[in-house]
Amino acid sequence: MGWQGHRWLVYASLLGFVAPSAHGVTQGELFPFGPSAGDQVLEAGSDQTYRLVLDKPALFYDGTFDSIFINTNGFVATAEPTSESTYLGKMPAKFGMIAALQGDLDTSDGLGKVFFRQDSTPEALRRSAEHINRAFPEDDEVSPTHTVVITWSNVASREPPSRGDTRTLGIKKRNTFQLVIASLETASYALALYPRDGIQFSSTPAESGSAVMHAGFSKGQVQGFLFNSQGPYYRTTTNDEESVRALAEETNSGMRGVWVHEVGTSPYFSDVAPGEVPDLPTDEAPTDDPEEAADLTDPAYTDGQQVEYPPYDADRGQIQIIPVQYQPPQPGNPEVVEVVDDGDISVDVISYTDSLGSCASNRKKCSQFADCRDYSSGYCCHCRPGFYGNGIQCVAEGKPQRTNGKLYGKVYVGNSASPVEFTGNDLHSYVVVNDGRSYVAISDIPDSLGPSLQPLTALGGVIGWAFALEQPGFKNGFSLIGGEFTRQADVTFLPRNEKLTIRQEFKGIDEHDHLEMSTNVEGQVPEVPPGSTVQIEPYSEIYQYSNNLITSSSTRDYKLTLPDGSTQTRTYQWRQTISFQSCPHGDALRDMRATQMLKVDQVFVMYDANDIIRFAMTNKVGDVNGGQPEENPCFTGRHGCDTNAICRPGDGTQFTCDCATGFNGDGRTCYDIDECREDPQICGSHAICNNLPGTFRCECEDGYQFGSDGQTCIEVDRPTDACEEGTHTCDIPERAQCSYRGGSSYVCSCLPGFVGDGRICEDIDECQPGRCHQDAVCYNMQGSFTCQCLPGFYGDGFSCSPERTKSQCEAHRDSLLGATEFGPRGPRPPVGQYVPTCDQNGAYEPMQCHGSTGQCWCVDRNGQEIPGSRSRPGSKPMCIDHGGVPPPVGPTPRPDVHPLQPGTHLLFAQSGRIEHVPMDGHDMRKADGKAVLHLPEKVVIGVAFDCVEKMIYWTEITSPSISKASIEGGEPVFVISSDMDSPEGIAIDHLGRTLFWTDSVKDRIEVASLDGSQRRVIVDTDLVNPRAIIADPNNGNLYWADWNRDAPKIETSYMDGSNRRVLVKDELGLPNGLTYDSQSSLLCWADAGTHKMECMNPARGDRRKVTEGIQYPFGMTLFGKNIYYTDWRRDAVVAVDRYTGQESDEFQPQKRTKLYGIATAYAQCPSGQNYCAVNNGGCTHLCLATPFGRSCKCPDNAAQVGCVERDGGY
Repeated sequence: MGWQGHRWLVYASLLGFVAPSAHGVTQGELFPFGPSAGDQVLEAGSDQTYRLVLDKPALFYDGTFDSIFINTNGFVATAEPTSESTYLGKMPAKFGMIAALQGDLDTSDGLGKVFFRQDSTPEALRRSAEHINRAFPEDDEVSPTHTVVITWSNVASREPPSRGDTRTLGIKKRNTFQLVIASLETASYALALYPRDGIQFSSTPAESGSAVMHAGFSKGQVQGFLFNSQGPYYRTTTNDEESVRALAEETNSGMRGVWVHEVGTSPYFSDVAPGEVPDLPTDEAPTDDPEEAADLTDPAYTDGQQVEYPPYDADRGQIQIIPVQYQPPQPGNPEVVEVVDDGDISVDVISYTDSLGSCASNRKKCSQFADCRDYSSGYCCHCRPGFYGNGIQCVAEGKPQRTNGKLYGKVYVGNSASPVEFTGNDLHSYVVVNDGRSYVAISDIPDSLGPSLQPLTALGGVIGWAFALEQPGFKNGFSLIGGEFTRQADVTFLPRNEKLTIRQEFKGIDEHDHLEMSTNVEGQVPEVPPGSTVQIEPYSEIYQYSNNLITSSSTRDYKLTLPDGSTQTRTYQWRQTISFQSCPHGDALRDMRATQMLKVDQVFVMYDANDIIRFAMTNKVGDVNGGQPEENPCFTGRHGCDTNAICRPGDGTQFTCDCATGFNGDGRTCYDIDECREDPQICGSHAICNNLPGTFRCECEDGYQFGSDGQTCIEVDRPTDACEEGTHTCDIPERAQCSYRGGSSYVCSCLPGFVGDGRICEDIDECQPGRCHQDAVCYNMQGSFTCQCLPGFYGDGFSCSPERTKSQCEAHRDSLLGATEFGPRGPRPPVGQYVPTCDQNGAYEPMQCHGSTGQCWCVDRNGQEIPGSRSRPGSKPMCIDHGGVPPPVGPTPRPDVHPLQPGTHLLFAQSGRIEHVPMDGHDMRKADGKAVLHLPEKVVIGVAFDCVEKMIYWTEITSPSISKASIEGGEPVFVISSDMDSPEGIAIDHLGRTLFWTDSVKDRIEVASLDGSQRRVIVDTDLVNPRAIIADPNNGNLYWADWNRDAPKIETSYMDGSNRRVLVKDELGLPNGLTYDSQSSLLCWADAGTHKMECMNPARGDRRKVTEGIQYPFGMTLFGKNIYYTDWRRDAVVAVDRYTGQESDEFQPQKRTKLYGIATAYAQCPSGQNYCAVNNGGCTHLCLATPFGRSCKCPDNAAQVGCVERDGGY
């Protein structure tokens, strides 16, 4: 789904834009208040309090409150306030306080009032959400469910201070301000609004004379074990009166005079969080002269008069400004324009190459939203109603437009001898087309250049022209020439004549409806000292149009405020040419006027601490002669329509809002139409429909491609994987392995223990002299062999001796008995000592009992007690023989635990549970997502799935351990529960029947058999914070990530830990998630530090970016064309198409907590073999696959009898 009625400010925030009101919030822009809004009124007087019982609780710091106390003195309390003498001038208060603007205030004169109400209307919730989401652009969007609106209107100081601060000529100064407490289930926000001219005094009386008014948040006193102490205290203002006056001039939310703070969260709270979007530079002071004021915003033009920008000396190398003669409208000659020829203009004008073509052969060249029309001399494309453009490129009317591009080139700053080079910096823009507001952001601009680029609105000005708000009878750039054109701008800075050339190539609309472009800059700019701000007044530009060429030139002033407070006015001249390809047939150019004027105002420029240069401006295109001022909101941009809506003018100031094509709603709020869901067959057979904001895109399924009509998916004659389909000619899987080599080729190879060409494999007789002990007999078997000691000898066949070697159980038993003294009846262990019992073969008896207590319990083959099996004295548990198969009995699942149905599922971990989402093809069946396993009070981190036995394995750190459970239900079973500190990542080799895990406290990677036995450390050096780990059983490789903040890296080794090497170490932040696709040999990772997802082929090192802008990924897995990752910020499983990099789906479980590891539970095991898949690779204990064979390893924790270690292959 695309955006659903979200206001433009949110997207502007995603670009990092500050887009406050140019003049601050007015009293008319406050939330509605007063009797007409349904407000209650606080009793008149001073220090009056009213307890308001809340419909829904509010959160403040770590507390939850069902009521609040509204006070005359400019604050809201969470408990009954104490006398004002205890806090006026003595902050912080001893009670919880949200101070909008706290001081000694008075409403007893009847003019000042305190209004308040609870408001859960859609409009109040929408406005609150808009302020909050604009203030926290990097966080998930929030949607409040309840607000409290408190307005202190025209309140006065209780009495004027002696210095006369609040009274002038007998008239009291009054303050007006508003506090909105907006809450949702997990958080509360305080929105403080200070209108322009609303703060007329900044101090009030106090015991010691006067005290500066206060804005901020105090938790009050906190009860301790022995005594109380003052809790946290957050101040918005300081003890300086200027900080109070600045409340209406500055911001932390992106709108001047509006301050947003997150003041409470649940279940955990750390600190008050202020909004993250600072204010604009201070506006130019208004002038008292109306004529002078007009000069600041309007160009100098009159009907019938020549307009020419001030000339400059051409000998000094300045740009010649082209004069244009304007004449009054005349009958039959509405516009007569004389353009002075400029021989210096040299552009490559694209010719119309297929002038004699027809729609029959060229229809596909038109946009999918255009119709092709034949003319006698050729054909032209025309956008359909509801769309605009040149027919080749068409976009929906009213829909916001995005632009993506890269910046290249070299720029010298001032007298610097070396340039700053651009090698592909990201350039993004966003335009709210229905009000003409455009935003441009360029990233990774170094400090040495960033401040000096601030005057160059010309870098993004052409985007504003392309999508400018159109006045009646005039068209913006995209309406006339579409999205494929080349623009060159030559800039000369005065008075030193530094020159800069900007060349931009616009490449048209891509499949995501984004305009693609590339920018190259070369030249020199004058230096702007760091810390300086740049202010650009409104300006106008004249655009001159011909068939394939548009020209424009102007002179532009900007005001520079230096860090010391001094100001300078600087100037630059610029001239631009735009070349494009137009359709020469029919009436395609009839609507192109010879000249148009682009008016630009509300210009904002900033270079921020994130090395991003930002430009914002409002653009309107209209008559060069001015014409009558338009009052209709559709032409002024002040209409209030949704950003995805078209404003349609009516008579006078009347208008209507219609949602753009592809959206539904009333025009004030528009929702994206999911065409794919409404018409599942819209793309035809063998096609996949991808919904986009306002439109959709069809893609052919794997194995299909678009036919000649560009719409029908036809089957591709592509090679097939005979290994996967089972059509190969290799020997049976028990003797041979089929390896796909791409195309239609595959290779057959015999498994270890067999010889042949792979198509026919014969068993190798391994019983050669010396294979077994001299006192043993060798028995050959299919693919392997076994050694058995001769009668009278004992051992495993590799080592035989006349005396029988004690088994683990016997050694355990005899070590206890041998340490005791002999009594009258022979050797006896100390009283209370448990001694194991062994069977006739020396193995542990399945049931062990304590001779003193009478308790019995079950043990595994290593003598380890099976949790939950210990019985009471006098009864015996049912213990299963180690060599037998357990009967299918056990406890039934809990009612809210759902065993998995057949098919492929996604498994993911939350605190206290493991959930699943079934898959339907590549789509998540979100409605069927449920918990598969409840693990109360456990923090589950890693999840893995054994496709052979259908078992879920997981790590948890509450009681550090690894456990498993069947997906068909039943109780969890401990696998490993000792010698662990923080097990996190977990991976399974389903072929070799081993599991691998990382421990981020012990800083090591270990392996064990799936039952937890035969544990061995394989990597324990140069690890700091290992987390994610992935196994590639087919190729015998391991991959893991170490998110060490000082040196993050991604590494690999063979499964035995050998051949360890670093794959990636540059441009990493917090690589949390890893996944590997054996079919494409792609290793992919998600980074919570760089907010990127990337992939590479480990053998080739061809690293590529899949997507960026992700928030806080943790775990990830891959299935088909999608990568699925869990996100801590969004509390969701997110699907990303690994080929397009586009987010395709999101699933938020009912329980909204952090999501950890994620894994794919395949319906069938993936195809493949390794050397450990058959007969444990011939190893006595651990078999660990490598790319060329296997390593036989012994566990760390015991000197196993007969354990033989071998490295490499056979």
